[in-house]
Amino acid sequence: MTEKITNWTKSDDAKVEDAIRRGASRRDLLKLMLASGVAVTAGSAIFGRASSAVAGTPVSGGHFKAAGLSSSNADTLDPAKASNGTDYVRCCSLYNRLTVIDGSGVPQMELAEKLESKDAKTWTVSLRKGVTYHDGKALTSDDVVFALNRHLDPSVGSKVAKIAAQFAEIKAVDPSTVEIVLEAANADLPFILALQHFMIVQDGTTDFSKGIGTGPFTLETFEPGVRSIMKKNQNYWKPGLPHIDSFEFFAIGDDNARVNALLAGDIHLAAAINPRSTKLVESQSGFELSKSTNGNYTNLNIRLDMNTPEFVTGMKYLINRDQIISSALRGYGEIGNDQPISPANVYHNADLKPKEFDPDKAKHYFEKAGVLGQSIPVITSDAAGNAVDMAMIVQAAGADIGLNLDVQRVPSDGYWSKYWLKAPIHFGNIDPRPTPDIFFSLLYASNAPWNESQYKSPKFDKMLLEARGMLDQTKRHEIYNEMQTMISDDAGTIIPAYITNADALSTKVKGLLTNPVAGMMGYSMAEHIWLES
Repeated sequence: MTEKITNWTKSDDAKVEDAIRRGASRRDLLKLMLASGVAVTAGSAIFGRASSAVAGTPVSGGHFKAAGLSSSNADTLDPAKASNGTDYVRCCSLYNRLTVIDGSGVPQMELAEKLESKDAKTWTVSLRKGVTYHDGKALTSDDVVFALNRHLDPSVGSKVAKIAAQFAEIKAVDPSTVEIVLEAANADLPFILALQHFMIVQDGTTDFSKGIGTGPFTLETFEPGVRSIMKKNQNYWKPGLPHIDSFEFFAIGDDNARVNALLAGDIHLAAAINPRSTKLVESQSGFELSKSTNGNYTNLNIRLDMNTPEFVTGMKYLINRDQIISSALRGYGEIGNDQPISPANVYHNADLKPKEFDPDKAKHYFEKAGVLGQSIPVITSDAAGNAVDMAMIVQAAGADIGLNLDVQRVPSDGYWSKYWLKAPIHFGNIDPRPTPDIFFSLLYASNAPWNESQYKSPKFDKMLLEARGMLDQTKRHEIYNEMQTMISDDAGTIIPAYITNADALSTKVKGLLTNPVAGMMGYSMAEHIWLES
């Protein structure tokens, strides 16, 4: 007789399936399930079910429809200008990178066959042969040189221009070999080249409206802020991929509407659903969750050039992190310590403790800042996941001590261009990055393009350069620990929690794995999933 399974969900099944894919043994998995209170016989049944799911044979064909949470008229097919998950999904469908981050967080070769260096400063890229673009042109080293150099051209407006600034020289050695010389040694180059912005495009491309790349899909329709439709690239250089015939992606900003579209069968996947919707999805037959805590977060940004240090400190004591995780995130998160390197990253500073929730201390600093009795605007939006719920929690805590936070909820459409980085106090939503150097270069260096709180520290900038080329990992870890402490203490970015991301999907969708880069398989899901009839 099979034991009845209690306290076990479809998402737990997904975790077991992912563990099997990662090489876990039957004994390891049974220990995991026993620790969760599952009887041996029931555990064996779960193991068998999960093994069958993993062993499923990919099926070709079908039209896959998925919805993200944000888009706007600024949506782009130019990977250098991509700025949100909707852009990243399209770019991963149309283009390829030199390297790509796998499910265990390790860079693997993609368009590059080899990436080698003896000193972490001069790198040789050997390209794969036989790769062609959607229009039939063969991939050559000239394309790579052009694609990487674009980020150095101010007129392009690349989102990773500051990261690309370390490229001192990029030259074609021969048609299939590229040499990249850096301004200074950087052992993280294989990770950097895996960023979605560093997709390879054809030499000389100025018109991106056709989305011509080497990727798994060709573009059929692109309506910024509306939808994208892509068809299978019949000449894709990766054997057997993609499995689906076509792929449609668009955004549904309202979480309830996105979940309802999934449950109604209008879409196969609803990305990054609000934690409050997870129980509804799990209670419905034919649907499940893909969960992962990869280090993405929603943060409260207080610009240091528009607010006093005392006010910032007061706000850090006003943040009730436990309540944010239990109420806003419905338990889908881990405590954050006001810096971007999460426990999922090997460089996370676990000894750095966040400021405890202490309204009395918060009030003391607000009195010093002279803000009690004032109306203080706080901009929030559904565009930044869970930001509205977080804002309500902070607003209520402020009201208890006489701080009037005027929470202003603005539309998702246009939020990132109109309010993010601009408003004195506002919310952001940052996706995981594979290395501290990328996080710090994008968000905290004095010249960072996404410097959300306008944090500027010459000491921090110097340490960033020092750690970048360091091969001594122990010393590098020490430097990154100190830099995390500096951000937590001095920057105006409050990171209450690292969010457990949940993509909701139909059980007809197979082959979707977790990835440390982000949900939706690091935005590359369309290349790998298949639809069960």
